[in-house]
Amino acid sequence: MTDESAENARHNEKKRKQKAARDRMLATKTIEKGLLIVHTGKGKGKTTAAMGLAARAIGNGMAVGIVQFVKGRWQTGERVVLERFPELVTIKVMGDGFTWETQDRARDIKAAENAWAAACEMIDDPRYKLVILDELNIALRYDYLPIEDVVAKLAARPEMLHVVVTGRNAKPELIEAADLVTEMTMVRHPFRSGVKAQIGIEF
Repeated sequence: MTDESAENARHNEKKRKQKAARDRMLATKTIEKGLLIVHTGKGKGKTTAAMGLAARAIGNGMAVGIVQFVKGRWQTGERVVLERFPELVTIKVMGDGFTWETQDRARDIKAAENAWAAACEMIDDPRYKLVILDELNIALRYDYLPIEDVVAKLAARPEMLHVVVTGRNAKPELIEAADLVTEMTMVRHPFRSGVKAQIGIEF
């Protein structure tokens, strides 16, 4: 047997054992349930990841509800795409913009309360299999909504409903309640080098 043949044989045996071990592990994963997913952190990609899940859900024929708590009325590419599937996607743009744009705390609180009411309706609606609460973490960070009420509602959601919450600075209570938490870490961002938001990338 040549050296390369021997290396190939060792590699193949190693992968055979890995597959057997993975098959044994997968056989133990039998629970099916709706997940509470949190995308947080200072890095870019939290909403992008959530919208990717929306596309995946649509591809599987699942109805998706989306409430945008902050971003406001400015047009985004993902919204244009998702609105082409009105039979499967409902998008409610409830925010008036970032807090440094509105400069009106009372208005921001009212917008957050209205958005949360819309979110609760979606959570309770059996049509939806995935609900995305975009930038809810910002409303929670500034205490526009009671964290205990939000966590209690999310914990009491229908058994098979998936909920995704995005935004920086997720509260510890939400992280503790979540099934899946991803923290986006910023290593480098073009904005810091003077590059403005790019169409198709940021919006």
